[in-house]
Amino acid sequence: MAALAIRPACITRVLPGSIAEEIGFETGDALVAINGQKPRDLIDYRFLCADEDLALEVLDRRGKTHHIDIEKDIDDDLGLEFETALFDGLMQCNNACPFCFIDQQPPGKRGTLYLKDDDYRLSFLYGSYLTLTNLLPQEWDRIAQLRLSPLYVSVHATEPEVRSRLLKNPRAGQIRDQLAWFQDQRLQIHAQVVVCPGINDGDHLETTLRDLAQFHAGDTPAVASAAVVPVGLTRFRPDQDELTPVTQPQAQQVIAQVQSFQSEFQQSFGTNFVWLADEWFLIAKQQVPNESHYEDYPQLGNGVGSIRQFLKAFEQSAENYLPESVSPPRSLTWVVGNAVEHAFQPIVDRLNQVQGLTVHLAALSSDYWGRDMTVTGLLTGHDLLLGLQHRDLGDALLLPTVMLKPSDSGDPQDTLFLDDVSVATISQQLSCPVLPVDDTDALIKACCGDLPAHQLANLQPAAGYWAPS
Repeated sequence: MAALAIRPACITRVLPGSIAEEIGFETGDALVAINGQKPRDLIDYRFLCADEDLALEVLDRRGKTHHIDIEKDIDDDLGLEFETALFDGLMQCNNACPFCFIDQQPPGKRGTLYLKDDDYRLSFLYGSYLTLTNLLPQEWDRIAQLRLSPLYVSVHATEPEVRSRLLKNPRAGQIRDQLAWFQDQRLQIHAQVVVCPGINDGDHLETTLRDLAQFHAGDTPAVASAAVVPVGLTRFRPDQDELTPVTQPQAQQVIAQVQSFQSEFQQSFGTNFVWLADEWFLIAKQQVPNESHYEDYPQLGNGVGSIRQFLKAFEQSAENYLPESVSPPRSLTWVVGNAVEHAFQPIVDRLNQVQGLTVHLAALSSDYWGRDMTVTGLLTGHDLLLGLQHRDLGDALLLPTVMLKPSDSGDPQDTLFLDDVSVATISQQLSCPVLPVDDTDALIKACCGDLPAHQLANLQPAAGYWAPS
């Protein structure tokens, strides 16, 4: 892997009241060097800025270079935010996993949707998963030197031939040696296993979980937790990829298998250690476990316990914000993926106990991806237009922001679904205002906010979307 060129770090925000604002930094300036070193990424920036004395080289937005000396308390943050966390570019994946979501998209969409992230820095900073197959010795040294832990690793299988088959990469077979390296360095990972029926399930899954459990020992276990996730397939996936979707009986079998391991690991470690993504229970048509099952939610990013956490959060939000009545009366439609229809019905029932409030749940599957059972985050603009165009949506549409990605323009009205349809287009074509909601507090405030009836009736859908106060 060739060295990546380090670019000046473009500043997108200067925090109010910060050291940077006091000095006079502006949006559009770029940070070139700190104490003579060019930061590769946000990790370097944070590490270098921890000193008390800083010598900064800055390129302002007019192209002029400035040298600025700063004295500050150790570990004080400068108050800068950047265009990207990686100033030298993204480390992309060198595998060819047939179940990769990037390869299961149609061609012709915006370029950022096709970037295959396999970057250990994003794993450390944001919890994204990587495979460890593209790291050069100097990157391993940097992980150890800077104590970048925990990382999040897509293991999938620990048997060399099975993992190499899944990743289509002979280097993938080194995973057990790499886990031993983390153990020797006293660094941690959270592991992910995407189960592909007929390839890494059954006895192979048992081998993988037992191998991972061998590294869950000591005060700093190398493998802190493991998540088991069902493979997700779309109609755009490559031909002859040897993959098959998970069926209900297969989901029931995996649940029983993993729950047996959880009982065993509770006896050995005092923790479940291995966790099932919520989607297994949805496919199997079983109830998700109780809140106490999830301990401290170590694999929430893999959808492990996200439904139970959302239900709990709603209870708290309802206690804090849900009124007995609203005025004027309003009728709203809450769109979600059909995978969570039954799990979220109690929330709808509770909202509809508020006098004057009517909430209808529109639980949609994804025609775009060709999936009968769909999680909310995968719904596209196409799916909303297809599933909602003949419905009475009432006064407004409640839209979970998990479906949305920022557009390249940065304009909120241009916020996009995964199929590049904008929120403004949905609002206009459905002739209905859209209320984006990003959590349970926002859901209740959107449903029950103080909005005069004439304003609600006169909202202009073509203007994009509006958010509750």
